[in-house]
Amino acid sequence: MSIFTPTSQIRLTNVAVARMKRTGKRFEIACYKNKVVGWRSGMEKDLDEVLQTHLAFVNVSKGQVAKKEDLISAFGTDDQTEICKQILTKGEVQVSDKDRHTQLVQMFRDIATIVADKCVNPETKRPYTVILIERAMKDIHYSVNTNKSTKQQALEVIKQLKEKMKIEHAHMRLRFFLPVNEGKKLKEKLKPLIKVIGSEDYNQQLEIVCLIDPGCFREIDDLIQKETKGKGSLEVLNLKDVEEGDEKFE
Repeated sequence: MSIFTPTSQIRLTNVAVARMKRTGKRFEIACYKNKVVGWRSGMEKDLDEVLQTHLAFVNVSKGQVAKKEDLISAFGTDDQTEICKQILTKGEVQVSDKDRHTQLVQMFRDIATIVADKCVNPETKRPYTVILIERAMKDIHYSVNTNKSTKQQALEVIKQLKEKMKIEHAHMRLRFFLPVNEGKKLKEKLKPLIKVIGSEDYNQQLEIVCLIDPGCFREIDDLIQKETKGKGSLEVLNLKDVEEGDEKFE
């Protein structure tokens, strides 16, 4: 599909058109069709990679650019980039069945990649391969939602897979350094947030090596800083506590 704007004769190819109606008028933007879903899912962050041009049109195919007064009336601004963002995020996008299928396949793969990167078999501590996660997703008949980010859907997949297989988030390995006076009391507050305590050492301060769920990291860090008034600290020893080699299904 080739589109020409009469005034500048800029050729727009590989086009997807996003449309939105405001104040009784239709506004359109020209996007790269293979990037729209990536933007909406949160995978693509660079607007220039998504938009063919930072202009709002009345009709993309005819190259009719929207009037400034119409934009202000409909969007409360004539900032073309901001208007393009609104249409891109909330507008109706025309995508062919073939392109949609390609996008769904890519998102399915991206979700499986995130799950494989973040999870392990809790018994062996070995990670699953992307291929095995894809197979498991097909077994539970997981359906990709193009209106949700791949990260959101990865969390949903992990939750559903837990009902069918041994899988959980890989733990983070941390080391705490706590003042001795506050250490014992603070340890009790930290216990509910700790999965496994590996070692404890009392010297000039309390040193604890442990495993935690990555989602608890911020809460633990804030608690240590607050309770010790900045005297305590934590060190990340390993972002993912895993064993060598990939996990295999029996």
